[in-house]
Amino acid sequence: MNLRLPMTSPTFGPASRRLALLCLPLALAACGLTRPPAVADAPVPPQWNAPLPKATAAAALPHAGSLPGLSDWWRQLDDPVLLALIESAQAVSPTVASASARIVEARATRVQSGAALLPTLDGTLSAQRSNSPTSGTGGGASESSTSLPGVTTLQAGLQSSWEIDLFGGRRASRDAAQSRLQGASAKWHDARVSVAAETANQYFAERACQRQLAVAESDARSRGETARLTDLSAKAGFTAPADAALARASAADAAGRLTQQSAQCAVLRKGLVALSGLDARALDQQLATVPADRALPLVHAVASVPAQMLAQRPDVFAAELAVAAASADVGAAEADRYPRLTLQGSVAALQLRSGGASQDLQTWTIGPLALTLPIFDGGTRAANAASAKARYDEAVSLYRGNVRTAVREVEEALVNLQATDERTGNADIAVQNYQASFNATQARYESGLASLFELEDARRTLFAAQTARVALQRERAEAWVALYRSTGGGWTRHDAALAQNTSSLSSTTP
Repeated sequence: MNLRLPMTSPTFGPASRRLALLCLPLALAACGLTRPPAVADAPVPPQWNAPLPKATAAAALPHAGSLPGLSDWWRQLDDPVLLALIESAQAVSPTVASASARIVEARATRVQSGAALLPTLDGTLSAQRSNSPTSGTGGGASESSTSLPGVTTLQAGLQSSWEIDLFGGRRASRDAAQSRLQGASAKWHDARVSVAAETANQYFAERACQRQLAVAESDARSRGETARLTDLSAKAGFTAPADAALARASAADAAGRLTQQSAQCAVLRKGLVALSGLDARALDQQLATVPADRALPLVHAVASVPAQMLAQRPDVFAAELAVAAASADVGAAEADRYPRLTLQGSVAALQLRSGGASQDLQTWTIGPLALTLPIFDGGTRAANAASAKARYDEAVSLYRGNVRTAVREVEEALVNLQATDERTGNADIAVQNYQASFNATQARYESGLASLFELEDARRTLFAAQTARVALQRERAEAWVALYRSTGGGWTRHDAALAQNTSSLSSTTP
């Protein structure tokens, strides 16, 4: 139940002054309405607990919040096919399209919220022809009538209405919409970074599969040649039939692995087609021009202060903005529990025409100045305020959870990247020595100094080492992409909140 008190008197009498005195405490209460903190604290460690990767030189973050910056970062791989795949994947990604639509929607909401602080102005035009008594309908104009037959009535007017934001509810709604607009922009960057990382991982997986396919082809050729020679030796009576059977079985096993590996590569390539939306044949031609074995660039230095790094993650920034928006929503819900003051006015021009005669009338009104007092609503406004506070608490909890997740993801990427870097040298040494051992065993076998079992054992060991090295290369590529993604793709915030956010992240550092 609302009590509406109009104040339309041209002069303020004793009753108006008493009403103004009654409104004074409400205006003072408006100054006392506060929102919960728009920035929440989130504890982070003072430095990364994971080992930092070795770097040749410090470098700025790669993405810098711009599309050319993102391409430049991936361009350091000197792989135009990967760049084309990432660009195509982002162009056809429904996730990026949805994030872009959310920006447009949030921008429209922001315009609406800002417009609510301003007066509204509507224009009216009307024309009427009658031969019956007609009443003037000018907005706020005094009524006049005529009984002249064949009367033409022309009217034009302007009507205005303004709700005075006494308690800051409209301003709070505007601030919430602004925070959501910035959050939508950050989520758009996050979507592009995610699509780029997903495409790169799929591409690296396909390249690793091609390297493994080359290993499988070499192994199949070697086993096939051994089976051929052993079969000829068995037919000549120099080799036991059991050895010939073992060689044929080994060759068949290698051929089966080769077929399986080829199918896996085809499946991964289909995944690239689905991600990028490119034609399958065109993609096959592009991939055929790229060497399967390409070294990854060295990882640049990572900032040792987590707060500075986490402040660059668009998902963390979006979660922070969600807290600010929820805080503003609390202010709007609280303001809705207090009176509302509205002011209306109008200006109109009326013309009456009949029998060659015309009469012009101009009218204007200021008012009513109406104060709406909430008296009884069954607890609806209080419940809305409680719901807004609950949503604020949820936003704070989600923000802190995002920060913890970001710390974990960065440290996991650092650990994996460091571990793969250290294992790479060992894997290369293992392959080199197993290759030398296999070559020596094969020479001894051809000289009759080693058995077929020794040769196959050396071959299996070499194949396992080569497979492990390819898997390690793929693991390192995934860790490299994970570090890029966990640091926000290098996206950089360009607002004054960066320093504030870094301070809030560090304020509760143990």
